[in-house]
Amino acid sequence: MKLFLRIFFSCILIALFYGIYHKTNVNFEEGERIIGFTVLTGAILFLPLFLFHRWDGKKLKDYTLSEENLKKMRENMQGPTQLKGKRKSLDK
Repeated sequence: MKLFLRIFFSCILIALFYGIYHKTNVNFEEGERIIGFTVLTGAILFLPLFLFHRWDGKKLKDYTLSEENLKKMRENMQGPTQLKGKRKSLDK
């Protein structure tokens, strides 16, 4: 899958650069169509495949704001403030 995504991304970049070249040197309207088709292909085909590949095997629960995760965040935020208070007392 990783190799396929790299090849597919390379093809999208090549098509984009070809569209820009075609737009400036050959035919403006055809170049615009090539660029538009390339952008749509990247957004409709490449992006979902890439996201599926990156999220494979990960739990969505770890990345959502639930009560449990908010509690962990609050506990982590209290830690550094206590350290700052200790540092100030050491500076005096």
